[in-house]
Amino acid sequence: MNNFFKRTLTAGAFVAVLLCATWYSHLTFSLLFFVVTVLGLWEFYTLSEKAGNKPQKIAGTLTGAFLFAANAWIAERNHDLSSLALLIPIFFLVFILELFRKKENPFGNIAYTLLGIFYVALPFSLLHHILNITGSYSYEILFGCWFILWSNDSGAYLAGSAFGKNKLFPRVSPGKSWEGSIGGAVIAYVITWIISGWYQSISPTDWYIIATILIVIGTLGDLVESLYKRSLNVKDSGTLLPGHGGILDRFDSLLMAIPFVFAYLYLHKL
Repeated sequence: MNNFFKRTLTAGAFVAVLLCATWYSHLTFSLLFFVVTVLGLWEFYTLSEKAGNKPQKIAGTLTGAFLFAANAWIAERNHDLSSLALLIPIFFLVFILELFRKKENPFGNIAYTLLGIFYVALPFSLLHHILNITGSYSYEILFGCWFILWSNDSGAYLAGSAFGKNKLFPRVSPGKSWEGSIGGAVIAYVITWIISGWYQSISPTDWYIIATILIVIGTLGDLVESLYKRSLNVKDSGTLLPGHGGILDRFDSLLMAIPFVFAYLYLHKL
């Protein structure tokens, strides 16, 4: 009961902060997710050290933070994406810096440094462009994504607890079941139907396609993060969120799904 209370309190505070920051302005959203990006990168690099890797934690975190900030500026000011050209030499500086570190397995260290940026900072950076897909800042699409992901997770947990028998991916996550996944999808589509009537900046068809992406890729993203933790023999990615683990635990579905949502919206827009 104490753990349940802790999880509920943490989840309530997390949702309130996330929704308020996203709703209020692009600045408050950017400030919140800048912190989330930095913490998520540091958490990823700290986890990778458990397997004996020595990523460039400071250089990788600073590069990821710059990637996030650059995308925030570009999305808000409608600048051309060529402004990101500066990131190309910064990425290659990671290779040069490794020359001076005198660590074992240098290219493994480089790989994990760049992987953290690719896995954590890039998806969070793409959120800026989704928020500005209509030409000006609008929280509606991102709100919809939050609600769909949360309803899918909650529905999967409830349905899995009540009816789960057939394991979805036992090698990676023994607790997940097909029954839970189906239950989560049903609840998520019901929420999508409600959302498509509230938020009309995109069509109902778009909402259902986005929901499908979030349900399928979000579930796989959860499994990918579980695979990473299992390879390191750890239960949670961190302890920042009492009862929920760390940043990667909280955003695992989002990190994998957002690039697909971004690609759909921009290809559809074009």
